Amino acid sequence: MPLALLALAIGAFGIGTTEFVIMGLLPEVANDYGVSIPTAGFLVTGYALGVMFGAPLMTVLGTKVPRKRMLMLLMGLFIVGNLLSALAPAFAVMLAGRVVASLAHGAFFGIGSVVAADLVAPHKRAGAIAMMFTGLTVANVVGVPLGTLVGQSVGWRVTFAVVAAIGVVGLAGVAKLVPDLPKAEGVRLRHELAAFKNVQVLLAMAMTVLGFGGVFAAITYIAPMMTHVAGFADGSVTWLLVLFGLGMVGGNLVGGKFADRALMPMLYVSLGALAVVLALFTLTAHDKIASAVTVFLIGALGFATVPPLQKRVLDHAHGAPTLASAVNIGAFNLGNALAAWLGGVVIGAGFGYTAPNWVGAVLAAAALVLAFLSAALERRETAASRTVAGSLPVERPTTTVHH
Repeated sequence: MPLALLALAIGAFGIGTTEFVIMGLLPEVANDYGVSIPTAGFLVTGYALGVMFGAPLMTVLGTKVPRKRMLMLLMGLFIVGNLLSALAPAFAVMLAGRVVASLAHGAFFGIGSVVAADLVAPHKRAGAIAMMFTGLTVANVVGVPLGTLVGQSVGWRVTFAVVAAIGVVGLAGVAKLVPDLPKAEGVRLRHELAAFKNVQVLLAMAMTVLGFGGVFAAITYIAPMMTHVAGFADGSVTWLLVLFGLGMVGGNLVGGKFADRALMPMLYVSLGALAVVLALFTLTAHDKIASAVTVFLIGALGFATVPPLQKRVLDHAHGAPTLASAVNIGAFNLGNALAAWLGGVVIGAGFGYTAPNWVGAVLAAAALVLAFLSAALERRETAASRTVAGSLPVERPTTTVHH
C-alpha cells in the first residue's frame, strides 16, 4: 500500500475527531459562553448541516480542478475552521468555525476514495479505500476520547487547536505523498443528478437520515446524560466515548461482512435492534454498568447500518456513484443535525436528559419501516419486469420452402 494512503488516513482522522469530539465537550463549551446545553447542541447541528450542503457542492466544484489540489484546498478549509473554533471570542463565531470546517468533510471522503482507489492495482482498491476510512474509525476510538480528556483537563480550545495541527500534518502529507492526478474528464452534472430520480436511491438516503439520526439523538447529549443521570464523573465521559468508538469499529466490520451476503436482512436486524436499544436507554441510563453496555451497543448497531446503506445507494445510483456517495455522507449528517435539534427540543421542554433516547428510538423505527417499504417496492418492480419479459412475443424462426 502506498504511503499516500497514510496522508489520506491522517486527514480522515482529523475530520473524524473534530466531528465527534464536540459531544464530550458540550458542558464545557456551554459554560464558557454562558449558553444552555440545547443551545450548545447547535454546534453539532451546524456542523452536520455544513456537511450536508457542502458534500455535493464541494464534490461538484472538485471536478473542475486536479484531485490532489482539491484535497489540499479541503484540508486548508478544515484547518481554518478549527482555528476559528479554537480562537472564537463568541458562541456565534465558534458556530461559524464549525460550519467552515464541515464544508471539507463530505468532499474529502468522496474525492479521497477515488484517489485511494486510483493509487493501487484494481484488485486492491477496496483495501485502499478501507485504509483511508481507518482514519475515521481510529478517530472515534483514540482521537475523540483523547480530545475530550484534553478539553476537560486544559480547556476545549486546546482540543480544537490540536485538531487544526493534525490538519496541517494531513495537508503536508497530501502535498508530499499524493501524486499529481488529472482532473476527471467527461463529468456531466446532468448525468450525476439523474440518479436522484431513482426512488430506491432516495429511500436509501432517507433510511440513512433516520437510522443514523437515531444514534445521534442519544450520543449528542451523552455527556450531560451520563454525568447527571447515570452518576458518572466528568472524566468518565472519555472512556464511555472509547466504548462507543469500539462499538462503531465492531459494527462497521460486521455490517461490511454481511452487506454483500444479505443486505436487506442486515438492515432489518440492525435498525430494529437499534430502535429497541435506544428505547431501553431511557431505563439503562440510570445504572452505570447498564448505560455503558448500552452506549457500546448503540455504536455497534448504528454503524452496522453504514456499509449496507452506502452500498445500497451505490447499487442504485447508476452512472453517478461519486455525487451519490457524497450526498449520502451528507444524509448521515442531516440525520445528525435533525436528531441533535430534536434532542435539544425535548430537553429544553423539560423532559429530562434521557428524553432524546425516545427521539432516537422513533427515528430508528421509522428507518426500519422505510427498509420494509423499499424491499416491497423492489420485489414489485422485479415481478413487473418479469411479467413484461414473459409477455413479449417469442420470435419464431422462419422456414423457407424451396421448390
